[in-house]
Amino acid sequence: MEVMVSFIDTQRQIYGVEPICAMLPIAPSVCYEHRARQAYLKRLPKRAKRDAYLRTEIRRVWNDNFRVYGARKAWRRLLRYEIEGPVHGGAFDA
Repeated sequence: MEVMVSFIDTQRQIYGVEPICAMLPIAPSVCYEHRARQAYLKRLPKRAKRDAYLRTEIRRVWNDNFRVYGARKAWRRLLRYEIEGPVHGGAFDA
């Protein structure tokens, strides 16, 4: 998606957004929304905001433990800190 949007941004002055999107499998509205979300972080969906938060927390736990924790131990440490991950679909829910 980001590759297509960056391609559209580089070529839009020559061809325009709509003609390029007609040739690519992307709707113009998706392209415009993607650029708006990059410009205004408040427009990001809740899932993207949560993922960004978890990414920083996981990185912090991993660095605090000398970068030796794997996914399972990092997950358990986050649970001890009462930082909840995704509700469903976690590989280490057990």
